[in-house]
Formats: sequence, C-alpha cells, structure tokens
Amino acid sequence: MGRNLQIRERLRPVDLARGHGLSTQAIRNYEEAGILPAAGRTPHGYRTYTPLHAGALRAFLALVPGHGHQTATSIMRAVNQGAAEEAFRLIDESHAQLLDDRRTLQAVESALRDLEPTGASEPEPTTVPGADGTFIGPLAGKLGIRPATLRKWERAGLVSPRRDPQTGYRIYDEADVRDARLAHQLRRGGYLLEQIAPLIAQVRAAGGLEPLQAALRDWHGRLSARGRAMLAGAAELEAYLHELRPTRA
Repeated sequence: MGRNLQIRERLRPVDLARGHGLSTQAIRNYEEAGILPAAGRTPHGYRTYTPLHAGALRAFLALVPGHGHQTATSIMRAVNQGAAEEAFRLIDESHAQLLDDRRTLQAVESALRDLEPTGASEPEPTTVPGADGTFIGPLAGKLGIRPATLRKWERAGLVSPRRDPQTGYRIYDEADVRDARLAHQLRRGGYLLEQIAPLIAQVRAAGGLEPLQAALRDWHGRLSARGRAMLAGAAELEAYLHELRPTRA
C-alpha cells in the first residue's frame, strides 16, 4: 500500500533535475528518448513525474559511466518497453567488450615482455610470411582494420614500411608488424595517435619503456573503474526493475 502511494506521488521536472545537477529540459529530453517512462499530465497539461521516474533517472545516470550514453539509453528504453531480455543482452555485450579490452591489455603487456633490449623482436611467421615481410592488405586483415588505417598510421609516424623498389608497394617487416600491433592495441585502449607516436618511438629506440608502462597502468585503472561502474549501474537498474514490477502486475 505504501509503495502504491509513493508511486502516485507527484514530482515536477525541476524536482528530478535538481538532485542531479540537470536542467528541466534534460529531463524532458530523457523522457522523449524513452529513458524515463511517459510522464503524467495535469489538467493544464503540465508534466508530472513520480518516484518511479526518479528511479529510472538514477538507473540511467548510474549506467552511463560503465556502458556509455548510447548503450545506457538503449538499455533503459528496452526496460521501459517491457523488453527486459533485450536490456540484459545489451548489458552482456558491454561486459563482453570489457573482457575483450582486458585481454587486449594483456596482449600489449605480453608484447612488451617479448621486446628485446635493443628493440628488436622475434620473427612472427604467422604474420610475416617470408623474409621480405608482408604487404598492407594481409597485415590489415590480420589486425582486423582497413588498409587506409595503416596508411593513416604511417602518416602519423606509427609505422614506417619500406617501399618495394620495383612495384612501389609498402612492405612491413617484423618491426613494422610489432609497431602496428602495439598501435592497434593502444588505439583499442582509447589512446590518440598523437599519444601513441612517442610510445612507439620509445619502443623503436629502446631508450625506455616507462612512458608505455605508465600508459598501461592508466589503462588498468580505467578498466577497473569501468568494471565498478557497471556494478553500480546494475544495482540501480535492479532497484528500478523491482519498482516496476507492481506497476506491471
């Protein structure tokens, strides 16, 4: 009985906005996007909200740090449309991406451990077929990127393939493949090209891996923060789902 009375309690847009540092227009935008359930209306046409809407807003704002604005919006829209299974699928995809990012970080650290003090790397026959190296197409395919991306990285100084004197084709030797892999993994970690370039230069020169190690420590921290944010978002979403049950009974 108390819960039903609470759900019927009227809140103004400003009441929802004030506690989260938002504008009333943001509240209206969230409702139009499906993040919040549809508001009630007074006889004069003013929007009225309830604690249920406040719970939806708390859930959405808690989901954003771990899942991103777009995915958090899709999750809340699915929940408000009664498609909880779709919401759970979206959450699972975010967790899978986080796990994949953790594996990518492990791959970067593994690549660093394999670096020789001189900056040289061991041949990788699965990536570099033959002594002369590999061409742009096979390398791009191996990394799961477009050849245009490798050309962009070359312009940014991340890779420095030589040219075949007869055909003019780019040829990536073992060191180029290593640099391309490190660049790819750091890009996956959210680093900009201008941030990656000096790290790759340090690897080439073998003058010190401290900048890259610092970047990896920061990456670890951001992944951990994302994981905790997902936990916080899950708690608020579960509370909102609990509040939704009586309204759909």
